[in-house]
Amino acid sequence: MKTDKQIAQSLLESAGITINGANDYDIQIHNDELYSRVLHQGALGLGEAYMDGWWDVPKLDLFFEKIINANLDQKVKGDWSILLSGAFSIVMNAGRKSKAFQVGQQHYDIGNDLYRAMLDKRLVYTCGYWQNAKNLNQAQDAKLDLICRKIGLQKGQKVLDIGSGWGSFIKFAAENYGAETLGVTVSANQKELADKLCHGLPAQTILEDYRDINQQFDHVVSVGMFEHVGYKNYRTYMKVVHRALSDDGLFLLHTIGGNNSTHDTDPWLGKYIFPNSMIPSMQQISKSVENLFVIEDWHNFGPDYDRTLMQWHKNFERNWDKLKSNYDERFHRMWRYYLLQSAAGFRTRKLQLWQIVLSKNGVPGGYKSVR
Repeated sequence: MKTDKQIAQSLLESAGITINGANDYDIQIHNDELYSRVLHQGALGLGEAYMDGWWDVPKLDLFFEKIINANLDQKVKGDWSILLSGAFSIVMNAGRKSKAFQVGQQHYDIGNDLYRAMLDKRLVYTCGYWQNAKNLNQAQDAKLDLICRKIGLQKGQKVLDIGSGWGSFIKFAAENYGAETLGVTVSANQKELADKLCHGLPAQTILEDYRDINQQFDHVVSVGMFEHVGYKNYRTYMKVVHRALSDDGLFLLHTIGGNNSTHDTDPWLGKYIFPNSMIPSMQQISKSVENLFVIEDWHNFGPDYDRTLMQWHKNFERNWDKLKSNYDERFHRMWRYYLLQSAAGFRTRKLQLWQIVLSKNGVPGGYKSVR
């Protein structure tokens, strides 16, 4: 019978990875108990062992790229890839209202100093649009402008942003398009900073669960929030948007997407980064909008998220000396792991980034796609 080390070695070799090898993607083992931990605990064990310093890789993103492309999750009991796992039971509703503010408290309220050090000047915590951009600031401005153009935003129109973060979109739309904007977030830290950044503009942020929205708007956008909704709530979410959107308005949904429908999330990401999160599939989104919306446009620029995440990682590491008085080394390793495994997910095209434009009744004469 093979030992845990022999099993792990065989799996890694099938992905072109050598234990304690000389390549940037080769894993360096510091604790031989790692093999048993990973084979028995899967993705959670792999991530926690990295946080504990049991193993390293010179370039984590390349390591994850190789194990994802080798489909190691299909070759070992206990998925340790990074994308598919059994974290939540199908009978649970991870996105229920009673848990709505948990991700705000655990993730977005970590500390604004972290996000200021990592993100662009506008604090946009979603994928940039790199088509003609040379740096992160340009990529994020291009993405925000792309959204405004896709919904045909006009001066004086009212726009709702569900999951508005630090107010980057509502501020951009107010400044550059003369819109009257309202942002909804579940993070107290985000609201506090957004209020300061948007001071003097018709751009307000409220602390509220999306299910409590009761106003109507010319347009609705949601940028990087749908991943926190959960498949049991997709239909409820779409009904809320339908109620909030004017009959001739447009709704733009910007979300990470998966190639397969799933009802759970990666256990490590769920425990340490995004509690109660879930990546939607095309089928799940399409089903949730039936008899509510017409899908006018579906734009995939997933590879741009790889580039965005690698830039965030570069900023994070460059500024670590300024941050480490507030965060310990275990957090440092956790955050690096999160950013680089995510980058590999988009690089291998296992994860997508979608912008979907929807209308209530169809755009008369047809919607003109914007890129």
